[in-house]
Amino acid sequence: MIPPCLVRLLLPVLVILSTTVQASNGIYPPWSAGNNNPVTQRGLEFTVPEVDNLPDFHGNPQDSQLSILVGGNYFFAMAPLVQAFVDIYPEYRQHLYYETLPPGLLAQQIQQGGTVTVGNMTWTVHADIYAAGLKRVSALEQQGLLNNTTLYARNTLAIMIPADNPAHIHDLTDLGKPKVRVVLPNPAFEGIGRQIQQALRSVGGEALLHQVYVTKVNDGTTRLTRIHHRQTPLWLMQHQGDAGVTWLSEAIFQTMVQHPLNMIKIPAQNNITATYAAGQLRDAPHPQAAQRWLKFLVSPEAQHILQRYGFEPVQP
Repeated sequence: MIPPCLVRLLLPVLVILSTTVQASNGIYPPWSAGNNNPVTQRGLEFTVPEVDNLPDFHGNPQDSQLSILVGGNYFFAMAPLVQAFVDIYPEYRQHLYYETLPPGLLAQQIQQGGTVTVGNMTWTVHADIYAAGLKRVSALEQQGLLNNTTLYARNTLAIMIPADNPAHIHDLTDLGKPKVRVVLPNPAFEGIGRQIQQALRSVGGEALLHQVYVTKVNDGTTRLTRIHHRQTPLWLMQHQGDAGVTWLSEAIFQTMVQHPLNMIKIPAQNNITATYAAGQLRDAPHPQAAQRWLKFLVSPEAQHILQRYGFEPVQP
């Protein structure tokens, strides 16, 4: 047992160390300090970066009157979108739940009856809305799982780099250099991976695509993510990579929150434009809420929020 006198001496030191640890954890998700949680009555708050941390699950699924499964590439826009929505419809305040995982994983969750497991915890969400790239949404619509599809935004690709750009990255061709450590989405899990492959093919043909996604994967200089909107910026900030390709909106967000990251825009002739869509689940438990959300997404309020992060409106 530590003597009381020693405890008194150590306490200020422990407080300083605790503060230091918390500050050093700033690179770990969630990057919102809890501000993206739409629930204010949270009971015990227990989040330990790297250990107990669920940055892509927001709110309380048990009490939700609107549950949204949305592709994680605009997780940062969901909090202001939700705030604007509940300002219009205050009955959903404290009663809205959303997930921001990669769209392919969310589709699997829907096909598994809404059940998801993270670590030792399993829960079920009967979603009202699914939002992702148009191709993914259309596929679920063709399977009879979605209806009332709404197009609401467009996005393009960008190269995300550490702020000091240690590998001197200038464009997509630099990703093929043998010593450049690249972080890229795995196309098996994330649709953006296929769009990045198209961009690589556009600028450097099959040779560059093979170099980046085959040769360098095999030798370890390309590292594939499963959830790029978290892993790519984190690995770059941890100096585990020299560059990664993300959506432009993600790169803009990282600079907005002053993480030590920067971005390189990809010229239009080599870039890919994605269209985002959302639809109502066939068995949505809250169809009126779902319709309200879909209508809200194309409203001036929602479009203004999305454009803050570099999203473009869908052309008429």
